[in-house]
Amino acid sequence: MVHRAPSFLLCLAALLGGSPAFATDAALTPDPGLAVEEALKPRKVTVVRVDKSERRMWLIAGNSLVKTYRIALGGNPVGHKGAEGDQRTPEGRYVIDWENPTSVAYRSMHISYPNGTDRARAVKAGLSPGGNIMIHGQYNGFGWASWLVQRFDWTSGCIAVTNAEMDEIISLVAPGTPIEITP
Repeated sequence: MVHRAPSFLLCLAALLGGSPAFATDAALTPDPGLAVEEALKPRKVTVVRVDKSERRMWLIAGNSLVKTYRIALGGNPVGHKGAEGDQRTPEGRYVIDWENPTSVAYRSMHISYPNGTDRARAVKAGLSPGGNIMIHGQYNGFGWASWLVQRFDWTSGCIAVTNAEMDEIISLVAPGTPIEITP
């Protein structure tokens, strides 16, 4: 389900002077031992790490940092995803298991949430765990607004980046890559 009204209201608040508290924009840099050309070459990423509190995602190959991104999360980002519709981004270890060619957002890669533990927890609570959690670009047709929208947590539980960043991520991350999402 697309939540356009909350996104619009958040954008309006930013234009009127509101600003959510986020970690600084200081970006991590590639391993200084790598030549610049080598650090920028496409490579097979071995793990994706996400820190929800920092709103950061790192692509790592072996022991080397390949790239870092500022991300937007679900509209209710604190805590582990427990049920469909809670607008939380899951926490834990998962796998990026497939690319979605018919995404409602510009390009996307599926995260293997829910796992068995997530399903059991939701069933015990009498809830559906939800699913369809992705790393994705902007909603189709709204890529031009990423400069503003990416300042807010606006997804339904996914991890959002700009469209250009999504192109880069898909070129660097293969299905089967582990993803670790921490609070």
